[in-house]
Amino acid sequence: MNDAVRMNAVSKVYGRGRGAVAALREVTASLPRGRLTAVMGPSGSGKSTFLHCAAGLDTPTSGTVRLGDTELSSMNETRLTELRRRRVGFVFQAFNLVPSLTVEQNITLPLRLSRTRPDKAWLTEVVARVGLADRTGHRPGQLSGGQQQRVAIARALVTRPDVVFGDEPTGALDTMTARDVLTLLRDTVDGMGQTVVMVTHDPVAASYADTVLFLADGRIVDTMDAPSSDRVAARMTRLGAWK
Repeated sequence: MNDAVRMNAVSKVYGRGRGAVAALREVTASLPRGRLTAVMGPSGSGKSTFLHCAAGLDTPTSGTVRLGDTELSSMNETRLTELRRRRVGFVFQAFNLVPSLTVEQNITLPLRLSRTRPDKAWLTEVVARVGLADRTGHRPGQLSGGQQQRVAIARALVTRPDVVFGDEPTGALDTMTARDVLTLLRDTVDGMGQTVVMVTHDPVAASYADTVLFLADGRIVDTMDAPSSDRVAARMTRLGAWK
């Protein structure tokens, strides 16, 4: 199976009765292995809900989600937590680093939580790939924003996850730093065979992807392969994202 994640007729409704809000409506999507997929859409289109359901952070109201050949919908919270720890990496807009821990301790935190010994060779490779080989003893407060996001990416990669999910991973970074981080994410796909799924509102960020999924009102309304920032921006304008 070449899908890292497969969503089938996934709907997510928050609330009940008249106050119910449908964040996702019958979404079917395949997120292929070894590819970078960007998810875009206007504010309130369901991007974050899509990511949370795909990553097992949230349970669909109906429909199914598979991570590889593992069906997530039937898992309880304890099993989902274990699965996320072992098989999923996360990179958020906020770096979510522990200020009192060194760079290396932050990177290996998921392994410590799952009581797994770090593979020293793999840790060394990950740290080198994200450009932090000379920073492993530093604490987050001694790093720039871009370096902190590199620590977060290394932390997401260290467990050798099936998928890395990014929720606006460059949202808190300046343009030049964002470009460095996007290049790094692209390199993890091309050089390490990693699978990355990234929610973004930035057409330039989306242009680093292999495929862009466009969401509107909780539905996938379009896809674009080999995207350019200009084509993505034009498509988003037609979706009414920017007026």
